Amino acid sequence: MPAPLPTSAKVAETDSSCSSRATQKLIGRAVALLAEWAEMVKVEHTVFALPFAMSGLVLSSKSLPSWAVVFWTTAAFAGARAAAMTLNRLIDARIDADNPRTSNRSIPAGRVTRLQAVWFACGSFALMVWAASQLPPICLQLSPIAIFWLTFYSYTKRFTWLCHFGLGVALGGAAIGGWLAASGSLFCPAPWLLAATVTTWVAGFDLIYACQDIEFDRSSRLFSLPARFGVAPALRTSSALHIVTVAALAALGFTLGLGAIYWSGMTLVAVMLYWEHSLVSPTDLSRVNAAFFNINGWVSIAAFLSILLDRLL
Repeated sequence: MPAPLPTSAKVAETDSSCSSRATQKLIGRAVALLAEWAEMVKVEHTVFALPFAMSGLVLSSKSLPSWAVVFWTTAAFAGARAAAMTLNRLIDARIDADNPRTSNRSIPAGRVTRLQAVWFACGSFALMVWAASQLPPICLQLSPIAIFWLTFYSYTKRFTWLCHFGLGVALGGAAIGGWLAASGSLFCPAPWLLAATVTTWVAGFDLIYACQDIEFDRSSRLFSLPARFGVAPALRTSSALHIVTVAALAALGFTLGLGAIYWSGMTLVAVMLYWEHSLVSPTDLSRVNAAFFNINGWVSIAAFLSILLDRLL
């Protein structure tokens, strides 16, 4: 039978055990808080726009961009997107609280306070501006316009059914930003074609997503194209916008003289967009999330990889 521990040893062992439990609780709280913020800003949705920002970076570079440019562009994009998503959740908190689909989001559910959201958004915009200052001067000069639009677009559903284009322009700006980060100039058609691609693509899939809130939007007097005109016209408009997306990608390829890898990738994008629209109909919106989340993530990745590989090979 082992000898009993001295009193001092027992106290030390107890203190060590308490300290370990406290550390585990602290780590657990930190992980939970990080997961909460990641959910609020929808980190996984970064796949929608970041590849197009990187596409602008690659297409505007005479050779592949330096790692420093890639880093600061990514930092600027991350700051802008985190700020925009946080402000969107903050601005829409009361609306989200009334909508059963969104009532459990971080701010309406009380897991993140309004003040915390404001500080996080300000810090994220500060990151964006700081990163922009490390890129060509025009990036910093245009940053106030970006801040304005990333704040303003969340209000558009309160007064116009064109709000889907507000979101499209916000993400289309990411492609413009990527182009400027490498070239510092917009005096050619290519960046505008890339921005048109992203704008119409995003507005098109946002129309599909908005169809699931049509009754809530109408009862809350919120504006959206589905609420104003109905599901069938909204889906037809979405299809038309995605046809423009493919046309803009084709025009971009002709303008820059891109090669076979690019055109193969663009064909794949067109097929995926067609598949997206086959998943939904005016009488069946049960697969909206599959169309919105899954396919569109692959669309942006396929577009970027085809652009990158076309440049490398």
